[in-house]
Amino acid sequence: MSKPRLLIVEDDEGLSSQYRWAFPACDVQAVATRAQAIAAAQKDRPAAAIVDLGLPPDPDGVSEGFATLDALIGLIPDLKVIVATSHGDRMHALRAISAGAYDFCEKPTDIALLRTIVERALRLHELEDENRRLAEVQGPSPIKRIITASDAMLKVCRTVERLAGTNVTVLLLGESGTGKEALARALHDLGPRAKQPFVAINCGAIPENLLESELFGYERGAFTGAVKQTIGKIEAANKGTLFLDEIGDLPHQLQVKLLRFLQEQVIERIGGRSTIPVDVRVVSATNAMLEEQITDGRFRNDLYYRLNSVTVRIPPLRERPGDPMLLARFFLSRFNREFNRNLRGFTEEAIGAISAHTWPGNVRELENRMKRGVVMADGKLVDAADLELEAVAGAEEDLYLRAARLRAEREVLQKALARTNNTLAAAAKLLGVSRPTLYTLLEAHGISAGAEPQAE
Repeated sequence: MSKPRLLIVEDDEGLSSQYRWAFPACDVQAVATRAQAIAAAQKDRPAAAIVDLGLPPDPDGVSEGFATLDALIGLIPDLKVIVATSHGDRMHALRAISAGAYDFCEKPTDIALLRTIVERALRLHELEDENRRLAEVQGPSPIKRIITASDAMLKVCRTVERLAGTNVTVLLLGESGTGKEALARALHDLGPRAKQPFVAINCGAIPENLLESELFGYERGAFTGAVKQTIGKIEAANKGTLFLDEIGDLPHQLQVKLLRFLQEQVIERIGGRSTIPVDVRVVSATNAMLEEQITDGRFRNDLYYRLNSVTVRIPPLRERPGDPMLLARFFLSRFNREFNRNLRGFTEEAIGAISAHTWPGNVRELENRMKRGVVMADGKLVDAADLELEAVAGAEEDLYLRAARLRAEREVLQKALARTNNTLAAAAKLLGVSRPTLYTLLEAHGISAGAEPQAE
């Protein structure tokens, strides 16, 4: 594997030589001016950079150093920049962090501390790069269109993978916006019917007087306005999959006709006199409590048991730790491309607000808020106000850099284990570290290294 590229922007030749010596594992390029730094960044696309804030022609000030920082991050938004500041100059260090720097070190430089900062910066850059590649290829989950690192949601994905190859009816239970249609499509796309039609109908979005003709079709002259024979959704899904969304809203009289179809695999168009055989796999979904509707007499008990040979319960976003931020970063990347923006990430207030929000609208709500945030953001980072979320009180406590990096490292470790189903060899490969290093990291963070994959 090639060495990670490290850019040094330092006008002191002696210190520049010391940096070169300190990082033998990196491909180090040292320059002395902003123009040289920009040229090197454009050519080599480094993963990390160490930038002296006191660069000529302003060696006694910081204007040129901050201009260099802004230029480098503008060229490479994910570049991890460590700024070098004068001893005790905390104000400029914090200003650099706010401007997008990854971390800072004070002069005279503690080489051991600087090595640690650079190593973690390079590791984070590699993980972020891996996450981007996974998101672009298939999303960080076994199922297309599902972005998750939550154990509960990954278990749902594995269940769907197993069910895809069967012909059983599946009932998806989950709140609005949790991804029920994406999972229904996965049941179709991963199974033997993948090349046949996938037909979806929302039983709650179509007026009751039109729903029967939508489902079963009608013959010419069956009613006023029926000027030609029209096949319904069930017939259109022949040999494929029929997805009945919001099945709890199906009118009672249509429940009888649907039950007959499920039992006999035949339908009759409205106004027709002959039965039509149809081979369809049925997947249904609802956010309603069907058991309560059965008790109240609003939903047929026999139809319920026909529809749910297997029930898959989808956890809401508030029960998927880490997923709100994972999804927020995914949508940030997507909407950056869609709206031609170049936002680099989120303010601490936004991160706190995203993590604290209960997301009653689930993934759909998060997607809509992120779209607004990317469009409305004035700075280089998305703020809580851009998302129309309230900043969490006490968020200032999270600004301590070392603690923040430790929290981020722990979160990345947990996501890697979740994504690989607790397979340590695969997790180490995903993280780009050796297995002994992974054991050390897990021990340091108090994460059990001997956890077995959850049974499904």
